[in-house]
Amino acid sequence: MFQPPPPVPPAAVVEVTATRFPEDPARVPASITVLTARDLADRGATDLGGALGLLAGVYIAPGGDGGPAGSVPEFWGLKEFDAFLLVVDGVPWGGAFNPALSTLSLEGVERIEIQRGAAPVMYGATSFVGVIHVIRGLPSEGKGTVRLSAGSHGSFGGAVSFRLPAGATTDSTLTVDHDTQGFEDSRTGFKRTHLLWRNRVQALDGVLRFDLEGTVTDQQPASPFPRVGRALTDRVPLDANHNPAGAYLDDRRATFTAGYERTLEAATLWATTLSIARGRQDAFRGFLTDVATTAPNAHGFRERIDLTDVYFDTHLTWAGRGLKVVAGLDHLHGQGRGRGGDFDYFVNLDGSGAPGAEALPSEADIRLDDRRDFSGLYVFAQWQAAPRLTVEAGLRLTRAEESRRTSTLDVASGTLEGGSDARTTTRLGGSAGATWTAWQRGEDRVNVFAGVRSTFKPAAIDFGLDSGASILKPETATSYDLGLKADLLDRRLALEVSTFLMDFENLVVPQSAAGSPVLVNAGTERFQGVEASAAWRFTHDLAARLAYSYHDARFRNYAKDFGDGTLTQLAGKRLEMSPYHLGGLGLAYAPARGLTASAELSYVGAVFLNQRNTAPAGGYATWAAGLGWRGEAWEVRLDGRNLTDQHKPVAESELGDAQYYLLPGRQVALSARCRF
Repeated sequence: MFQPPPPVPPAAVVEVTATRFPEDPARVPASITVLTARDLADRGATDLGGALGLLAGVYIAPGGDGGPAGSVPEFWGLKEFDAFLLVVDGVPWGGAFNPALSTLSLEGVERIEIQRGAAPVMYGATSFVGVIHVIRGLPSEGKGTVRLSAGSHGSFGGAVSFRLPAGATTDSTLTVDHDTQGFEDSRTGFKRTHLLWRNRVQALDGVLRFDLEGTVTDQQPASPFPRVGRALTDRVPLDANHNPAGAYLDDRRATFTAGYERTLEAATLWATTLSIARGRQDAFRGFLTDVATTAPNAHGFRERIDLTDVYFDTHLTWAGRGLKVVAGLDHLHGQGRGRGGDFDYFVNLDGSGAPGAEALPSEADIRLDDRRDFSGLYVFAQWQAAPRLTVEAGLRLTRAEESRRTSTLDVASGTLEGGSDARTTTRLGGSAGATWTAWQRGEDRVNVFAGVRSTFKPAAIDFGLDSGASILKPETATSYDLGLKADLLDRRLALEVSTFLMDFENLVVPQSAAGSPVLVNAGTERFQGVEASAAWRFTHDLAARLAYSYHDARFRNYAKDFGDGTLTQLAGKRLEMSPYHLGGLGLAYAPARGLTASAELSYVGAVFLNQRNTAPAGGYATWAAGLGWRGEAWEVRLDGRNLTDQHKPVAESELGDAQYYLLPGRQVALSARCRF
């Protein structure tokens, strides 16, 4: 007879993101939070926004240019689509390009590890401000589950996960899930179908594992809301959709991952991973270019993007006599090809009268090919220098090669333009830090930590049809953080306070050129702030979380032409869409049987909508709540998100100039889950 899993004791919580070996997060000189499957279930969290909603220093804006199935994470006040790293079971999810958020399913997740700050050593796709590591349960730990759900705006879904018949040395599980999500916005929603087949075999004196995974995501994209002057315009309805009729943003991703682990002599573990992924995105969408009723007032494009990602890593882990060492090499290959064309059209400001694909022939044939290869050697060591002092350091040598080729054929004139570029960068990156146990009594303790990290990454590319042939300068950053972690009251109360400073160079930002969005390097920036969090388990069944962050993200040296032919120096200006204040408060009552309930309050402070800081937008608060009942092997829940029905700007479009995606309206869902 199955009972919901008990809360995981704090002493049993481990992370592998920062060190690659199981480690108590309190001993790591970085801000790390581990969310278990029980944590997510108690709060009714089914996506990244819900899962990470109560963490200090993190904000997940739903939607964005990646479609309503995606999101735009913000760490340390930086909301750049590739500044963070998404890892799934030890593999960069999205490879050498951008995180593949729209194809991520959290069904069957064992835990999520979230690291704030750079991760310059362990993975080829470097993170500047944070890592989200999604870890699914191993086959031998899999238990059968069935889920059904239905919600507002025609939403529904279902999932099934179970162990397959296997031999004495083999474990195998299969997970299949589907979700259809509707929204209040006109012609907006998505359907996502996901399949994961996991296997683990004891062979060759070790453990061999291989996974097959496929995701099909079909999206009807929303429209960002335009700004005119200093404020969002009042000439466009909140739920207007200015895409062409039948607009779509469809993603396909298939991944094969194999791994081998073997314990060698002298307490050494050898682990190797190979992952190969093929992805495709088909897009047909458009954006307002003028808030006017004269034709044309919108610009659109159709495009197909084919992506190939290959990730290989092999490393040795050695532990003994107070010293742990990880040394290895990895290679990350990315190949992308975009083919498409653009067109102008007219749509009424309320979204009506949008033409379909048959009425919108492409006015240009545009092609883009980009290849990236990251090869790296890395070593990381952790030393127990004294009973209360842990010191660690890591170093990585990376060689990054990129080549790009573009061509544009104007259909009307027959003019062909294009070019090519290549860039190779070889650079050292690394990290160093220390953790000191300042006080300890029994299981309670207070740890002080400090760290410094230096990293770089080739400039982002969004494969937009306006992408130029020139490869931008690599982004680089050096960051410092200092903090305190405390476990008190027999580890029922966990506290963390930290401060950080990061100097950034060549940040990639969107800019309008001749009416079209392009990506450019933005000089230098500084990010600094303070973050604080508390997690208190009052009783076995009642827990609370509190989080607050103060982020100050500013340009230090960036001169930009805003279309008037003169350069405006933005030094001292805050980055757009970066709030000073973030906060969250949550309470969850979740016994093994009987009534369950949760409530969460989230606050996002005021922001500036533009880089010149002349268009302010006020802060806002949202509520989420859930109510349910648990039986011996089943649970029923009713959950609501954005119960205050806020429609505030949460992410700026990098495709539509001066346009912002709004927070989706109120959503309610009823779900039932059975375990066997």
